[in-house]
Order: sequence, then C-alpha cells, then structure tokens
Amino acid sequence: MTAPFPTRADEAYRYADIEALKRVWNDLAAPERIEIAAQQKVQQIWAPTSDDVQIRRGEVILAPGAELTLFALNIAPEYGRVELDVTLHEGACFTFDAANIGGANATLEVVTTVRHIEPSAVSRQTVRSVLGGKAVGSYLGKVHVARGAQQTDGEQSVKAMLLDRGATANCKPELEIYADDVKCAHGASVGELDKDQLFYAMSRGLDPASAKALLLEGFVIGLWDDVEDEVQRLQLCTATRDALQRVAA
Repeated sequence: MTAPFPTRADEAYRYADIEALKRVWNDLAAPERIEIAAQQKVQQIWAPTSDDVQIRRGEVILAPGAELTLFALNIAPEYGRVELDVTLHEGACFTFDAANIGGANATLEVVTTVRHIEPSAVSRQTVRSVLGGKAVGSYLGKVHVARGAQQTDGEQSVKAMLLDRGATANCKPELEIYADDVKCAHGASVGELDKDQLFYAMSRGLDPASAKALLLEGFVIGLWDDVEDEVQRLQLCTATRDALQRVAA
C-alpha cells in the first residue's frame, strides 16, 4: 500500500489501534470493489478469520434498483476493522448488519460512508457491540445525501453493551444532508446488562457466564435473521455464540 499512514487526527482512524495497523499497513490490499448491476439482488457475508488482526475494506457501487445486503461479524482478538464506502444510485437499497464482539484488549471498528447521489435510494445500517475487559468498540458512520437525491430513506441504529468498567464504546452516526425531501434518522445507545434479567436467568439454573451469554445472544443474534443461505446463517450464529461465551466468561 502506498497511501500515507493514518494518524488519530484522521477522523476515520480516531479510535484505531495504530500499533496493530502499522504491522499490516504495507500488506493491505486495495479495498474490495463490489459492483451490483441494475435490479440485481445480492447478499454477502464478511465472516471472521483466525488472524489476530483482521481488516476488511470495501468500495460498493449500487446501480439503479440494485440491492445489497451485507452481514459482518467483527471478532478479531487484537484489532478488527470493517470499512465501507458505498454509493447508491436511483432506487438502490443497501442493508448492513454488523456486530463487534470482543474482550481483553481488543479494538474493533466499523467505519462506513454511505453516499446517496440520486433519488429514492434506501440505506439501513444496524450495528451491535458487546465489549468486555478493556476492549474498545467503535462505529463511525456517515450518510451523505447529495443535493439532487430527493426521497432518500436512510437509517442508522447503533447499540453497545458493556460488560466491564474498563470496556469502551464509541458511537458516532452522522448525517450530511443537502436535499430537502428525505427521511433520515439515526440513534445510538450504550448500556449494561439488566441485572434483574440476569438474576432471573441464573434463577433458572444457569451459571453466571451462561446467563450472560444467553441475554447477549438476544441482543445480537437477530442481526443474522435475514441470511438466506441456511448453512451460512448457522455458521454465523455459531461463531457469534462462541464469541459471546468467550467475552461473557
């Protein structure tokens, strides 16, 4: 990679693990280019690998009427980053469902820029984070609506669950709108497990770690409900449950 190495002064890398990034920077490939043709409907899953540092980047272009649903599970043990730059033409639809799950000293990021450049496009982003230990989970997402992109419909829903006092969640959904006939909304929240629900689960015979994992599963697992391939959905659910068990232990 020949691009200048970023610093935390760069907004997109404000919460990055700079030291981990340095180790892989020169080996990073260019962002994966994903072009969806007009009226085509596509699903993709970005599944985790076994690497300590995992960075996945995509440049997405949706032609008129195209639809892309992208699922991403970000559970890298040290540093995980999912980075997307999405352009929507007229009537296109982009759905993004992602989870950050990590403990110890993991740094997990989802960074998105979604550009509505023509009318009547739809974008939906749903991100859930579960963080324990001293983990840091971040979502930085910008939705840009161009001047002529009337009847844009864009939503960002970002929620994080902190399991330990040392864990940190950063949620920054952002709207940049230059059209006047649009429907755009964003919401962000950070919370902890409900103690009453946890007590109830333990009263049914579950040990504390299993009770936590069960409640956290309800917080995250619904992200994968719309995965059409049953085998892939089960694999994603299994990887999610395993990650939740580790972080809840």
